[in-house]
Amino acid sequence: MSFSTALSGLNAASMDLQTTGNNIANANTVGFKKSRTEFADVYASSFFGSGKTTPGSGVRVTEVAQMHSQGNLEYTDNVLDIAISGRGFFSLSETVDSAPSSFTRNGAFQLDKEGYIVNDQGKYLFGWRADFSQGAMKVETTKGEPQATTDTTLKINLNAADTEPAVTPFDPTKPETYNRATSVTVYDSLGNPHTITSYFVTRNPTTPNQWDIYQYIDGTAPSNALTPPGSPTLLDFNTNGALVSVDGVAGGTKATYGPYSITGADDLTVTYDFADSTQFNSDFSINAMSQNGYPAGDFNGLEINDEGILFARFSNGNAEKIGQIALARFQNEQGLNKLGNTTWGESSTSGEKLLGAPGENNLGTVQSGALESSNVDLSKQLVRLIVAQQSYQANAQTISTEDQVIQTLLNLR
Repeated sequence: MSFSTALSGLNAASMDLQTTGNNIANANTVGFKKSRTEFADVYASSFFGSGKTTPGSGVRVTEVAQMHSQGNLEYTDNVLDIAISGRGFFSLSETVDSAPSSFTRNGAFQLDKEGYIVNDQGKYLFGWRADFSQGAMKVETTKGEPQATTDTTLKINLNAADTEPAVTPFDPTKPETYNRATSVTVYDSLGNPHTITSYFVTRNPTTPNQWDIYQYIDGTAPSNALTPPGSPTLLDFNTNGALVSVDGVAGGTKATYGPYSITGADDLTVTYDFADSTQFNSDFSINAMSQNGYPAGDFNGLEINDEGILFARFSNGNAEKIGQIALARFQNEQGLNKLGNTTWGESSTSGEKLLGAPGENNLGTVQSGALESSNVDLSKQLVRLIVAQQSYQANAQTISTEDQVIQTLLNLR
C-alpha cells in the first residue's frame, strides 16, 4: 500500500530537514563543512526480478555526505588563529607524544599553561619539533641565548686619491697616522658587546693600490692575535679598483683576527670578509656591514609562515625555529568519521592519513592570523529548507489521500 511509500518519503524529508537545519545552525561555526542528504529509490524485488509495472516502495537515505569545499578566510589579530588554504586538516593528538587521533579545519588555537599549542578541547597541535621528532608543538618563551660573533662582512670603498699619512708610525690615538676608520659591534659568548675598530692606512703613492688595515678591540690591540700584535692586513687592488688579494692570497677576500682574550667569556675570533670592496677615486664609504653575533634577548612573539614553520622572535632580533605544523590528507575525505566539535576521525573508507608539510604533497598552505569560516551558503540552505518542507507536506498529503481511498472502500455496500 501507499502508506509505507509515503512514510518513507516522510522519513527522508525529515532527515533532509534535519541536515539543512544543522547546516543553518552551524553557519558561523569555524571550520564547519556543510552536509547534504543523499537519497535512493526502493523497489521490491522477487527471485525473478522486478517487473516493468512495479511502482516502487519509496525512498531511503543512503548517506549524509559532507562537502569539504574551501570556506572563506576571516582575518583576526591572533597569531595562533591559523587557516588552511587548500587541501588538508590540522592533526590533533590526545597527549604530548601520542600520534594524531583526530583532524580538524578549525584553526582557533591557544597556549596552555605549559606552552603547548592546543585547541579549545585541550587537544594538542601535532607537528615536527626543532629536533625533528614528532609530537605536540610547544612555544618556549624563555630568554633567547646569545651567540658569539664569528663572521663579519665589510664592503667598502677606499678613496684612491688618498695619500700616505704624514705622521708615522700608526697610532690609533692619533688620527694623523691613518686615513680612515670604521667600527662594528660584536658579541662574545656571554652576549657582551665589544667594539672592533678597523683603521685604514694607504701606501699610495709609495706602493700604489695597497692599503693596510689595523684591527683593535675595545681600543686595544689583540694580545694574542693569530698574526703578531699590531700587524696589519694588506688589501691589494688592481688598476680598475677591484680587490684582487688579501694578505697576498690571490683572489682571497677574508682575513681572520684573534683570538681576542675576553674576561669571563670564550676567546673571540672574528673572520672579516672584504668581498666586493673597491678603491675608486671617490669618498670613503661603507656599502655593507654585518656580523652574525647577538646578545641575549627576551621573547617578543611568535611567527608562523605559510609553510607552517613556527619561529620564536626575540628582542635581540634573533628568530629561533620551534617546529613545523603537520597537515594530514586522505584519499576519501567524505569517508571520515564525524566526531563532533568540528573534528573528524580516520576510518576504513577514508584511507590512512598522509602527513606532510603545508604546501607539499598536494597539501594547502596555512595563513596565520586568520580562520576558515563555515562553507555554508545561508541563502541556498533556506531555499533547500523550503524544498524539504514541501516534500514533507507532499508525502503527508499522500497519506491523507490514501486514507480517503480506504474510507471510500470501506463505505461501499
